[in-house]
Amino acid sequence: MSISLTINLNDRDLAHFNNAMEVARKAAEGRSPEEVIKAAGGLLADAQKVHVPDFILERLLQLDNMIAMVRDTGWNLSDEDKQRVMSALVYFADPSDVIPDHIEVLGYLDDAIMIELCVRELEHELAAYEDFCDFRQQESEKRGVNPAVVGRADWLDSRREELQDRMHARRERDFGTGYGTSSGYAAKRSYARGWRPSAFKFS
Repeated sequence: MSISLTINLNDRDLAHFNNAMEVARKAAEGRSPEEVIKAAGGLLADAQKVHVPDFILERLLQLDNMIAMVRDTGWNLSDEDKQRVMSALVYFADPSDVIPDHIEVLGYLDDAIMIELCVRELEHELAAYEDFCDFRQQESEKRGVNPAVVGRADWLDSRREELQDRMHARRERDFGTGYGTSSGYAAKRSYARGWRPSAFKFS
Protein backbone atom coordinates (compact mmCIF):
# COMPACT_ATOMS: atom_id res chain seq x y z
CA MET A 1 0.00 0.00 0.00
CA SER A 2 1.23 3.50 -0.76
CA ILE A 3 -0.01 6.90 0.31
CA SER A 4 0.25 10.28 -1.38
CA LEU A 5 1.49 13.31 0.54
CA THR A 6 1.36 16.88 -0.69
CA ILE A 7 3.64 19.60 0.69
CA ASN A 8 2.42 23.15 0.16
CA LEU A 9 4.95 25.92 0.61
CA ASN A 10 3.52 29.36 1.32
CA ASP A 11 5.33 32.66 0.84
CA ARG A 12 6.89 32.43 4.29
CA ASP A 13 8.21 28.93 3.55
CA LEU A 14 9.63 30.03 0.19
CA ALA A 15 11.29 33.01 1.88
CA HIS A 16 12.97 30.57 4.30
CA PHE A 17 14.44 28.50 1.47
CA ASN A 18 15.42 31.58 -0.52
CA ASN A 19 17.25 32.84 2.55
CA ALA A 20 18.96 29.47 2.93
CA MET A 21 20.14 29.74 -0.67
CA GLU A 22 21.59 33.21 -0.05
CA VAL A 23 23.39 31.94 3.07
CA ALA A 24 24.81 29.05 1.03
CA ARG A 25 25.94 31.41 -1.74
CA LYS A 26 27.80 33.58 0.76
CA ALA A 27 29.37 30.50 2.33
CA ALA A 28 30.51 29.35 -1.12
CA GLU A 29 32.21 32.64 -2.02
CA GLY A 30 35.77 31.96 -3.05
CA ARG A 31 35.13 28.32 -3.84
CA SER A 32 35.90 27.19 -7.37
CA PRO A 33 33.22 25.58 -9.58
CA GLU A 34 35.11 22.29 -9.23
CA GLU A 35 34.88 22.50 -5.44
CA VAL A 36 31.15 23.25 -5.56
CA ILE A 37 30.52 20.35 -7.95
CA LYS A 38 32.58 17.99 -5.80
CA ALA A 39 30.71 19.02 -2.65
CA ALA A 40 27.29 18.62 -4.31
CA GLY A 41 28.41 15.23 -5.61
CA GLY A 42 29.38 14.33 -2.06
CA LEU A 43 25.75 14.78 -1.01
CA LEU A 44 24.74 12.19 -3.62
CA ALA A 45 27.48 9.82 -2.47
CA ASP A 46 26.29 10.07 1.13
CA ALA A 47 22.66 9.53 0.08
CA GLN A 48 23.61 6.16 -1.38
CA LYS A 49 24.63 4.95 2.08
CA VAL A 50 21.13 5.23 3.56
CA HIS A 51 17.62 4.34 2.48
CA VAL A 52 15.79 7.18 0.77
CA PRO A 53 12.14 6.97 -0.34
CA ASP A 54 11.24 7.28 -4.01
CA PHE A 55 10.02 10.88 -3.77
CA ILE A 56 13.48 11.90 -2.54
CA LEU A 57 15.29 9.59 -4.97
CA GLU A 58 13.51 11.25 -7.91
CA ARG A 59 14.81 14.62 -6.81
CA LEU A 60 18.33 13.39 -6.11
CA LEU A 61 18.39 12.15 -9.70
CA GLN A 62 17.57 15.69 -10.81
CA LEU A 63 20.45 17.01 -8.72
CA ASP A 64 22.63 14.45 -10.49
CA ASN A 65 21.36 15.85 -13.79
CA MET A 66 22.34 19.38 -12.76
CA ILE A 67 25.85 18.23 -11.91
CA ALA A 68 26.10 16.24 -15.14
CA MET A 69 25.00 19.25 -17.22
CA VAL A 70 28.05 21.26 -16.22
CA ARG A 71 30.45 18.27 -16.42
CA ASP A 72 29.24 16.94 -19.76
CA THR A 73 31.68 17.95 -22.51
CA GLY A 74 29.20 16.78 -25.14
CA TRP A 75 26.52 19.17 -23.87
CA ASN A 76 29.06 22.01 -23.82
CA LEU A 77 27.04 24.72 -22.05
CA SER A 78 28.03 28.35 -22.54
CA ASP A 79 29.56 30.11 -19.54
CA GLU A 80 26.33 32.04 -18.97
CA ASP A 81 24.16 28.92 -19.01
CA LYS A 82 26.64 27.05 -16.84
CA GLN A 83 26.56 29.84 -14.27
CA ARG A 84 22.77 29.49 -13.96
CA VAL A 85 23.23 25.85 -12.99
CA MET A 86 26.17 26.58 -10.67
CA SER A 87 24.05 29.17 -8.85
CA ALA A 88 21.66 26.36 -7.96
CA LEU A 89 24.37 23.88 -6.97
CA VAL A 90 25.92 26.10 -4.29
CA TYR A 91 23.15 25.24 -1.82
CA PHE A 92 24.11 21.57 -1.96
CA ALA A 93 27.75 22.42 -1.31
CA ASP A 94 26.85 23.86 2.11
CA PRO A 95 27.29 21.24 4.86
CA SER A 96 24.79 22.95 7.21
CA ASP A 97 21.32 21.45 6.77
CA VAL A 98 17.99 22.10 8.43
CA ILE A 99 17.68 18.31 8.85
CA PRO A 100 20.98 16.39 9.27
CA ASP A 101 21.46 14.12 6.24
CA HIS A 102 22.36 11.04 8.30
CA ILE A 103 18.78 10.80 9.64
CA GLU A 104 17.19 8.02 7.58
CA VAL A 105 14.20 8.91 5.36
CA LEU A 106 13.88 12.51 6.60
CA GLY A 107 17.55 13.50 6.37
CA TYR A 108 17.29 14.60 2.73
CA LEU A 109 13.84 16.16 2.91
CA ASP A 110 15.11 19.75 2.99
CA ASP A 111 17.51 18.96 0.14
CA ALA A 112 14.63 17.46 -1.85
CA ILE A 113 12.56 20.60 -1.37
CA MET A 114 15.43 22.80 -2.51
CA ILE A 115 16.05 20.54 -5.51
CA GLU A 116 12.37 20.88 -6.42
CA LEU A 117 12.67 24.67 -6.36
CA CYS A 118 15.83 24.51 -8.48
CA VAL A 119 14.15 22.13 -10.94
CA ARG A 120 11.38 24.65 -11.47
CA GLU A 121 13.96 27.39 -12.02
CA LEU A 122 15.95 25.21 -14.45
CA GLU A 123 12.97 23.47 -16.03
CA HIS A 124 13.93 24.15 -19.64
CA GLU A 125 17.64 23.43 -19.10
CA LEU A 126 16.85 20.04 -17.59
CA ALA A 127 14.29 19.15 -20.28
CA ALA A 128 16.71 20.03 -23.08
CA TYR A 129 19.54 18.08 -21.45
CA GLU A 130 17.31 15.02 -20.96
CA ASP A 131 16.41 15.08 -24.66
CA PHE A 132 20.08 15.46 -25.58
CA CYS A 133 21.10 12.46 -23.44
CA ASP A 134 18.34 10.33 -24.98
CA PHE A 135 19.42 11.36 -28.49
CA ARG A 136 23.10 10.62 -27.75
CA GLN A 137 22.22 7.21 -26.28
CA GLN A 138 20.07 6.20 -29.24
CA GLU A 139 22.51 7.46 -31.88
CA SER A 140 25.47 5.84 -30.14
CA GLU A 141 23.68 2.49 -30.12
CA LYS A 142 22.92 2.84 -33.84
CA ARG A 143 26.57 3.62 -34.54
CA GLY A 144 27.89 0.88 -32.28
CA VAL A 145 29.85 3.26 -30.05
CA ASN A 146 29.96 3.81 -26.30
CA PRO A 147 28.15 7.08 -25.44
CA ALA A 148 30.63 7.62 -22.60
CA VAL A 149 33.47 8.21 -25.10
CA VAL A 150 31.57 10.19 -27.76
CA GLY A 151 32.54 13.60 -26.35
CA ARG A 152 31.82 16.42 -28.81
CA ALA A 153 31.28 14.29 -31.91
CA ASP A 154 30.28 16.20 -35.05
CA TRP A 155 27.01 14.30 -35.34
CA LEU A 156 25.89 15.75 -32.00
CA ASP A 157 26.41 19.39 -32.98
CA SER A 158 23.15 20.15 -34.77
CA ARG A 159 20.98 18.42 -32.17
CA ARG A 160 22.79 20.14 -29.30
CA GLU A 161 22.40 23.56 -30.93
CA GLU A 162 18.73 22.90 -31.65
CA LEU A 163 18.00 21.88 -28.06
CA GLN A 164 19.95 24.74 -26.52
CA ASP A 165 18.19 27.23 -28.80
CA ARG A 166 14.86 25.75 -27.68
CA MET A 167 15.98 26.03 -24.06
CA HIS A 168 16.83 29.72 -24.47
CA ALA A 169 13.57 30.49 -26.30
CA ARG A 170 11.42 28.81 -23.66
CA ARG A 171 13.34 30.43 -20.82
CA GLU A 172 12.90 33.85 -22.41
CA ARG A 173 9.19 33.18 -22.93
CA ASP A 174 8.72 32.21 -19.28
CA PHE A 175 10.94 34.92 -17.81
CA GLY A 176 9.39 36.28 -14.63
CA THR A 177 6.81 33.53 -14.16
CA GLY A 178 8.46 32.26 -10.95
CA TYR A 179 7.40 28.90 -9.57
CA GLY A 180 4.11 28.66 -11.41
CA THR A 181 4.68 25.38 -13.24
CA SER A 182 4.78 21.83 -12.01
CA SER A 183 7.81 19.60 -12.45
CA GLY A 184 5.50 16.65 -13.07
CA TYR A 185 7.14 13.98 -10.90
CA ALA A 186 3.83 12.23 -10.27
CA ALA A 187 3.25 11.77 -13.98
CA LYS A 188 6.37 9.72 -14.71
CA ARG A 189 8.15 7.20 -12.51
CA SER A 190 10.85 5.79 -14.81
CA TYR A 191 14.49 5.73 -13.74
CA ALA A 192 15.77 4.70 -17.20
CA ARG A 193 18.05 7.46 -18.47
CA GLY A 194 20.35 8.03 -21.40
CA TRP A 195 24.05 8.08 -20.58
CA ARG A 196 25.48 11.12 -18.78
CA PRO A 197 28.54 11.64 -16.55
CA SER A 198 26.53 10.58 -13.51
CA ALA A 199 27.69 10.77 -9.91
CA PHE A 200 24.68 8.93 -8.54
CA LYS A 201 24.33 5.16 -8.79
CA PHE A 202 21.23 3.40 -7.55
CA SER A 203 19.69 -0.05 -7.73
